[in-house]
Amino acid sequence: MKKQQKLSPVKLFVFLTALGALAFGGSTLAQHVRGMSSTNTRLSELDRTLIGLYLDTLRNNDLSRPLSNDPTPQQFEVSPGESVTEIGRDLQQSGLIRDGDLFRLYVRYNNLDSTINAGVFTLRPNMNIPEIAQALQRALAAETQITIPEGKRIEEVAELLQEQLGINSDDFLRLARRADYSYPFLKNLPEGASLEGYLFPDTYRLPQNPTAQDVLLKMLDNYGIKVQPLMDQAKANGDTRSSREILTLASIVEREAVIPAERPIIASVYLNRLKIGMALQADPTTQYALGYQPDTKTWWKQNLTAEDLKYNDPAGYNTYVNPSLPPGPIASPGLASIEAVITPAQTSYLYFVASCNKDGSHQFSVTFEEHQSKLCP
Repeated sequence: MKKQQKLSPVKLFVFLTALGALAFGGSTLAQHVRGMSSTNTRLSELDRTLIGLYLDTLRNNDLSRPLSNDPTPQQFEVSPGESVTEIGRDLQQSGLIRDGDLFRLYVRYNNLDSTINAGVFTLRPNMNIPEIAQALQRALAAETQITIPEGKRIEEVAELLQEQLGINSDDFLRLARRADYSYPFLKNLPEGASLEGYLFPDTYRLPQNPTAQDVLLKMLDNYGIKVQPLMDQAKANGDTRSSREILTLASIVEREAVIPAERPIIASVYLNRLKIGMALQADPTTQYALGYQPDTKTWWKQNLTAEDLKYNDPAGYNTYVNPSLPPGPIASPGLASIEAVITPAQTSYLYFVASCNKDGSHQFSVTFEEHQSKLCP
């Protein structure tokens, strides 16, 4: 065994001096952090040396360690002219990083502060500081914009993307007809399920010439940001329904409601029916089951016939035949319809019919006799 060597007095002095210098450097750096400009003031060589020592020696683990393991996407906005200090503070307040000052030092040391762009970015708490800094470096590029309305089925979304952005509709549908993407809300879906209902309707800013996958992932990110928190809160409040059941009913409400104030009432009608085992008999589910109508070039057949209502589609979407909820959403509902299903109106209604004045409103009834009396002549 090799004999352990003792430090000579000289080496011990050098070692202790180095430790003292390091402690002094940390103290000096803290003073620089408090007084350092957050704009484009050039770092002195002393600043760069101390910051490099601080980052590499004292804070390397903090840089590489994300705030949490949460993969939930979160929108983060950088406003034009916002300083790196303000960005670091906002990141910390948004629960994306632990230390806004550490973020500022990292981007300044790596000369990334002047290239952080204004815009809306999708970040996640499981990203570390270098990953977030790089995500904010996306070069400013020409953008395009598209609005996906509520209540569209995936085929209609594909058509919109082709018409407005030139994205091949078949490419988009090929991606949208499978659900094996790494999002928590897509886990445990039935085998063969598509993304119907999960492509959140909204206005999207996209890079010029986006791909089908660019748009699809953007829509799924948005669902995770805007819809999943509602589902989580419903569960926390004791709602025993699955997120998919809520989304499915919300998609029916979305297709039925024209007047926003009626959404919670329409939701209550369907929930009352489900409670007593009564068939939903929702026309939009029959329309969805019938699919594309080549004569009228629409995905939603108007003026359903008695034969249409008897259509026994293999997938079980027609709720005139299938007495329970359809196996999945029939379109992408907006937040208002989802909220209406989570917190419906408290009514005893079991029926509703379009008003005869054709303004989009409905007449609601408790009994079938009352319902019959409100049918238009």
